[in-house]
Amino acid sequence: MDIDKIMTGLSNEVLTSLKDMGKAKTPEEKLTHSETVNNLCESLEVFLNVMSDMDLYDDDDYDEPNPF
Repeated sequence: MDIDKIMTGLSNEVLTSLKDMGKAKTPEEKLTHSETVNNLCESLEVFLNVMSDMDLYDDDDYDEPNPF
């Protein structure tokens, strides 16, 4: 499973749903697209949290102290 491909797919779906929401005529259609965007963003958040929790960089290699 490639996380980058999943994140790219979710991002594309969010953009598509936002465009569709802009074209929606009735409040019900807008609500449906809004809920879809919300669900997709929550799914994307899960993958972003996984990426941030992964130890992608080994901080032991740096001699300089972390300023933060």
